[in-house]
Amino acid sequence: MEIAKAGLQEKEFMRESPEYLRTSMAAAITLGFRPGRFYRDAKLPCINLLMTYSEGCMANCAYCGLSRGRSGEFDQKSFIRVDWPVYGLDEIITRIEERMDRIKRICVSMITNPRAKRDLITIVERIKVHLDIPLSLLITSTILEGKDLVKFKEVGANMIGVAVDAATPELFEKHRGRGVRGPHMWETYWEVFRKAVEIFGLRRVGVHLIVGLGETEKEMTATIQRVHDLGGSTHLFSFYPEAGSRLENQSPPPMGQYRRIQLARYLIDEDIATFEDFIFDQEEGLKDFGISEDSLMDIIDTAFPFMTSGCPSEDGEVACNRPYGNELPGPEIRNYPFRLEREDIERVKMELWK
Repeated sequence: MEIAKAGLQEKEFMRESPEYLRTSMAAAITLGFRPGRFYRDAKLPCINLLMTYSEGCMANCAYCGLSRGRSGEFDQKSFIRVDWPVYGLDEIITRIEERMDRIKRICVSMITNPRAKRDLITIVERIKVHLDIPLSLLITSTILEGKDLVKFKEVGANMIGVAVDAATPELFEKHRGRGVRGPHMWETYWEVFRKAVEIFGLRRVGVHLIVGLGETEKEMTATIQRVHDLGGSTHLFSFYPEAGSRLENQSPPPMGQYRRIQLARYLIDEDIATFEDFIFDQEEGLKDFGISEDSLMDIIDTAFPFMTSGCPSEDGEVACNRPYGNELPGPEIRNYPFRLEREDIERVKMELWK
């Protein structure tokens, strides 16, 4: 009896999923777990949750703060350069229930751990018992099969995210696969993406892509077009170095490069232009978007291309807007988590061709 009790206490001390989850710092502030406010009064409509285990993540991605090669206990490792504090699932659900007027979506992220797919089902089931709210899953393709995706939909998920991250198979292998002794494979991620589109439907699956891992603008836009042609949407990120990761000394991509990719992604995902319409220079940089200058300026003036691309709320507006996940809070915003003001739009116009 005493042994069993000691084992239970140890389990509680570990604070593992499914009973416990990590929340993004932005979510912790939104739910009132942590004090703070967002630069320019940004709002977070999507609560981002991350599974947690004492043994951590089995992957070793070069840019990730959660990689197994980074020193420290998993639940103390930063991710996107901030803490992800651990809270009980029941308490998270209660806090969301109290704020349903401002929270429009929940996203639960897996890590590469064999226990994660079983526990994810438990987490989703418990959330859906209490909350009638759209729910996304950021999945780990390496440990999943098609039947797992079917089950995820059955228990209540309505959108899927697949973090391919790298734009080319060579960069994927270098930063996520054998180049870092990691378990992930390019072909596996694309196969799971295709299955997810079959199961969840067109534009119900988002592919995460990170600008600045060594790809050219031509390579990135070609991959964005591939995602679109296969029935998905692109959720775009700008690389920013994580201290302690293998890429901690690599610089973010130039702002102009990121702005051009943002604009290209918008044109592709909105069926305004295609990769085949774009013109590139000798260094494979974008030099022409294949539509008239007047049309291009009208699109830029809407500012939509430069806002965060992510899973939407029921009204179609982006819910997963990840405030300042690509940069430090301040004027150098890369993914705007709110509608741009005229001053912001003028800044973007200047940045676009830098």
